[in-house]
Amino acid sequence: MIFNPEKHHRKSIRLKGYDYSRAGLYFITMCSYNNVEIFGEIQDGIMKLNAFGDIIKEEWEKTPRIRKNIALGEYIVMPNHFHGIIEILEQITSKKKKNKDQFQSTPTTFKSPSQNIGAIIRGFKGASTQRIKNIMRSRGELQFAPTAPTAPTALTTPSAPSAPSAPLVPSVPSAPTAPTVPTIDLTKSIWQRNYFEHIIKNDIAYQNIRNYIINNPEKWDG
Repeated sequence: MIFNPEKHHRKSIRLKGYDYSRAGLYFITMCSYNNVEIFGEIQDGIMKLNAFGDIIKEEWEKTPRIRKNIALGEYIVMPNHFHGIIEILEQITSKKKKNKDQFQSTPTTFKSPSQNIGAIIRGFKGASTQRIKNIMRSRGELQFAPTAPTAPTALTTPSAPSAPSAPLVPSVPSAPTAPTVPTIDLTKSIWQRNYFEHIIKNDIAYQNIRNYIINNPEKWDG
């Protein structure tokens, strides 16, 4: 089933005034730019990742190693979008606290906490985009790289008659090949600018979302 923000989320459920660095479970959805299917393909109800999809998987799994208060739940990389459950284990607090007078006397520019949902998604998108574009640049350079001159072919002497060949044995069907890596425009983003999140408030909601993620490839009709 193709992910449709209007159908599945209606609108971004980002709550005004809600602290997205506070402990809790969140359901995250990110879509590729223009919903282009660049991360792989569905084969018989199973998601087959290409090289770009592998990068998305690897970068997402790095998240709890980079941010120690983060745990990952169920997730799935789909051809043109990503679903995942992320848990913030504890609320982030500053190690250094300023008193009220300091805040009043020193104007500052607000910066979002490095561990909140927005910062986590920005870091993930940035890292995955950089790696994917590096692949495309490398592939372009190899495509136009000069080839080494071939050595002259040596003259061959007549060979002795070969022995009768053995009977042909039926070949074993080869395994399905991995999805190919698509060509992308390096001037464009890999991801859509925004993302969608839903605060998971109870166990029933968690189980429903978890099952939705697990069953997403089987329901794909892209």
